[in-house]
Amino acid sequence: MLNKRLLLLMFAFKALTVYGQLGDNKGLKDVYKDYFPIGVAVTPAQLRDPAQQALILRQFNSLTPENAMKMAAIHPQEDRYNWQDADAIVDFAQLHHLRVRGHNLCWHQQVPAWMFYDKAGNLATKEILLSRLKAHIYAVVGRYKGKIYAWDVINEAVADGGDQPLRNSPWYQICGEDYIFKAFQYAHEADPNAVLFYNEYGTESPKKRDRVYQLLKKMIAAGVPVNAIGLQSHWSLTNPADDEIKTSIKLYSSLGLKVQITELDMSVYANEDKADSTGYTPQRESQQTQRYGQMFNIFRANRSVITGVTFWNLSDKHSWLNNFPVRGRKNYPLLFDRNLQPKKAYWSVVNF
Repeated sequence: MLNKRLLLLMFAFKALTVYGQLGDNKGLKDVYKDYFPIGVAVTPAQLRDPAQQALILRQFNSLTPENAMKMAAIHPQEDRYNWQDADAIVDFAQLHHLRVRGHNLCWHQQVPAWMFYDKAGNLATKEILLSRLKAHIYAVVGRYKGKIYAWDVINEAVADGGDQPLRNSPWYQICGEDYIFKAFQYAHEADPNAVLFYNEYGTESPKKRDRVYQLLKKMIAAGVPVNAIGLQSHWSLTNPADDEIKTSIKLYSSLGLKVQITELDMSVYANEDKADSTGYTPQRESQQTQRYGQMFNIFRANRSVITGVTFWNLSDKHSWLNNFPVRGRKNYPLLFDRNLQPKKAYWSVVNF
């Protein structure tokens, strides 16, 4: 019993340390309450850690499950769903009155192998695959109806290059573009009140931007219930340019769609940079601080169409960019450091 009490006191001290560093300043969610919700991608383990939990509740009013709702995690076998981690995040959000974005219903990665094959091991037909997709979406969206306000229905369906505008995934190979249209239909049927997103990276690159725009335009013309676009926003210190971001927001919103920044982080490296010992240099820190400030200037200027900004994880400690795309390379892409302390970039976002 004594050891347990000591452990709880240690956790409480860690949480107070975070609060102490921030002083009496308001959190991100408070600073931006008149602009848009501020979210963060989380794991159940983070929500069980008192220090991280304290920081999340202080700073954010929206949660996105980082991995817990992806198809392979939540639906590993055709007759079995794994609700534990997803439920934990939704239950935490309900307890603390936080919004939840569902991520995601259909993606070309992290798909269980059974989805694409029939009982004999042959490639599934279009009819079988769409029926499985429908069952999956009905089950997942239906379970959280009224608790999740928005869903990333389709994630990353547009090709980066080549002549074919859509990614040549198994979904596309079997169903063509119909899987995109049907996924939105199924999600809307499962929860007519949910805000339905097409979510994509690289949306600021001119060629890909046009491809995404044309897909969305076609969907809207066909009566597909797409309500919004998610700009993932995995950006760097230099790319994309401010004007490309502004142009993208204006173009997508011209379709009548709302826009969200859904997976924001800012690598301090170019993709090809090798692992090195310099790490988070003063120069990189200064560049990142300035650029985060610039990004949020753009977001605030577009508050009429931007309905949310979500960071892709809480702190540099757990970012997906650590060891990716270069193994052994630590990254520093978020507003809080590995000790959960606010970086200079944090203050450039809240002081305006």
